[in-house]
Parts: sequence; structure tokens; C-alpha cells
Amino acid sequence: MRRYLRVVVLCLACGFCSLLYAFSQLAVSLEEGAGGSGGKPQAAAASWLAGGGRGAGRGAGSAGPAAHPGRSDRCKDFSLCYWNPYWMLPSDVCGMNCFWEAAFRYSLKMQPVERVHLAVVACGERLEETLTMLKSALIFSIKPLQFHIFAEDQLHDSFKAILNSWSFLQTFNYSLYPITFPSENAAEWKKLFKPCASQRLFLPLILKEVDSLLYVDTDILFLRPVDDIWSLLKKFNSTQIAAMAPEHEEPRIGWYNRFARHPYYGKTGVNSGVMLMNMTRMRRKYFKNDMTTVRLRWGDILMPLLKKYKLNITWGDQDLLNIIFFHNPESLFVFPCQWNYRPDHCIYGSNCQEAEEEGIFILHGNRGVYHDDKQPAFRAIYEALRNCSFEDDNIHSLLKPLELELQKTVHTYCGKIYKIFIKQLTKSIQDRYDRPPKER
Repeated sequence: MRRYLRVVVLCLACGFCSLLYAFSQLAVSLEEGAGGSGGKPQAAAASWLAGGGRGAGRGAGSAGPAAHPGRSDRCKDFSLCYWNPYWMLPSDVCGMNCFWEAAFRYSLKMQPVERVHLAVVACGERLEETLTMLKSALIFSIKPLQFHIFAEDQLHDSFKAILNSWSFLQTFNYSLYPITFPSENAAEWKKLFKPCASQRLFLPLILKEVDSLLYVDTDILFLRPVDDIWSLLKKFNSTQIAAMAPEHEEPRIGWYNRFARHPYYGKTGVNSGVMLMNMTRMRRKYFKNDMTTVRLRWGDILMPLLKKYKLNITWGDQDLLNIIFFHNPESLFVFPCQWNYRPDHCIYGSNCQEAEEEGIFILHGNRGVYHDDKQPAFRAIYEALRNCSFEDDNIHSLLKPLELELQKTVHTYCGKIYKIFIKQLTKSIQDRYDRPPKER
């Protein structure tokens, strides 16, 4: 009995395949008779991806159907192709594989390419530093990037000129914004800690259409794809709205636990130089606080906090974030120190175990160490990436001279462990070359 059943199933399968073949041949003949242009659906999809799948910097052109006015649309209407049998298609609608092509295009429209949103605030003499950070993000990124650059007006033209010169990469878009604070307290916010630094507090209120965002300081360097820290969003539980690294790993040298005159998160506080945010959740959440029994939303809590603690805070907006997450610890995801590696992690001896094991993922050159001789290991990484161009050969040849420079820094505590500075960088460069050229 089983043998007969198998024979029946096999016959049905063969009949189905024959039917599909017959329809395909009929479609070919109809398309040829109608004078259709033909072409594979994969090719059509590829041209669509080239035109709109990965954005270029502003000012760059894009190649898509609109760029070829003489070419007719292969599938003018999805519903027309989907619901009509091939033998009832109008003469100006494709025949061969019309259903499959239209369905494929429809699925692409329903699943747009995800972009990584990266924000930075640049004021004063931070143009070169910011561009070096953006370059490090572009070199290793896999997904297309959307840059949100908040800068003083006098920096806008310089940003535009350089970013437009990078448009050949076709892996990023950018938007430039003026520095913007609430009008009634603009002067007070602008002078808090460093010029413009507190702008980051208002990003959820300004970028209302952005769901999630990675904010970084200008003195950040990515030593692995931005995609990897972006993927940490998937590890958030239902209550977490943001992610940061601890301010210190070693409490004996911690600042907050020794000197702070205000509440702070955890044992040693958190550092806001690299801050991953689910801004949709931030805008929706009502935050516990020590000013009122009523929970306040993000836009309502910032100014009252500043008024209460402005005489007690040293690090400006970072202190305000520590106060907020002290009262709402369930809302913070803490990632390891290798995602925000600073001189404090090696200046008195190595104290970031994750970086020792896997290397540094994101380098944070705070205290101006990229521009002086106090921490030459940090400066060597910065100068190597600053001077590196986007050509494959230059990136590939970056490592050997960099390692030679790092070997000259072994007289410092950070230099003694210089291999952790290039451990992940070496892997990122190798992974870049292992990817197909079109994905680099």
C-alpha cells in the first residue's frame, strides 16, 4: 500500500512541475509576441537595490528606474500581475515570471534595508576629530549608516564638503542640524560642562522620527563594525531604554564613588561617551525621580534636574544621566568596558578584563589624549585612522606601521599592553577583506 502511495505522490509532483513549465513557456511566448523587453527578475531586483538599497552621501546621484526614462516598468501593477492569469495580461505588462518578480519587489518594499543611526555633536575645534570618527565607522560598517551631525553653523560647510567627497562609497546618508536647546534655557544648557555637550540629552525630542540611535562623542574610534554594538539593542529586555558602559571598573580609582555629590548609577557610575538608545521607549517612559512623587517624561524631567543639581554636578549631562538611571536602574543595559575603552582602563595598569581577552571594540580618547603625548598608544591609533584613506590597499597596509608605532609606547602603562589595541582591529580588517567587494 505504501508503495502505491509513493507512486501517486510522485506522479502528482511530476504533474505539478509539468504544469509550471507549461505556464512558463506560455508566458515566454506571450511576452515575445507583445514585444516585451525580457530580462531576469534578479537583474531588475539588483538595479532596484543599487538605486535605493544603500544610500549615498547627500549630493550623490542614484541609479534606479527613474534614471532610465526610456525603459518601461516590467510590472506596472502588482495586483494586475498577481490576480490575472498569464493569458489575460494586457500587452504592456510583462509575461515571463511576472508574478514572481512583482512578489519579490513587494517583499522588498515591505522589508526595507535597516540603517544604523549614528549621532554626534561637534563644536569648536572638533571637525577633524569628528570626521576621523565617522571614517572609522564607515571603514568597517556592514549595514548602511545614517549620520545625524549636530554642529555649530560655522562648521556646516566644512562637513558638507568632506562628506560629499565620500559619496562614492554609497554606504551612508547624512543630515546636518544646528545646535538646538529649549529657548527659555538655551544659554544655561550650552555652557553646561563643555560647549554643546548637553545637546545629546535632547536628541529623543529632536529626532522624533528615529526609533533607535547610537550617540558617540567626537573622540570615539570604531575598531569593529558599528553593526555589532547596534545589535545590542536586541538584548534589551522590556524595561531597558538605553545602554552605556561603567565609568570605572576599579572602585579604588573611581570618580563617582569617591567624589560625587549627587546620586549615580551602580557602584562607579556610567560613562555617556557611547550611548545606545531606544528613543521610542525613552519618549514613552515616565521616570521616577526625587523631585516629585509624580513620574515625569523625558522632556519634562531634564530642566528640573538641572535646577536641583547644577551646583553639585561636575560632568554636566553625564551626571544628569547618572541621576536619572540611579532612580530608574531597571531602564539601563550596561555593556562591557571594551565598548568604551578609555585611558582610565590602562593609565594605572590594565583593569578592563574583556579588552584583555577580546581586544578593544571602541576606543574613547577622552582627556584630549589624541592630541598630546600623555598616552601615545591612543594617539597612534587616532593618527593611523585619520591618515588612512578608503582604498582597500591603504586599509590593509595600516596594521604593520601601526604596530611599529605602538611598540614605541611600551614605556607607558597603556603601551605595555599595546596588543589589545590592535587585536580586534586586525580581525575587523581581515573580516572586511573576507566580504565580497560589493559589501565592503
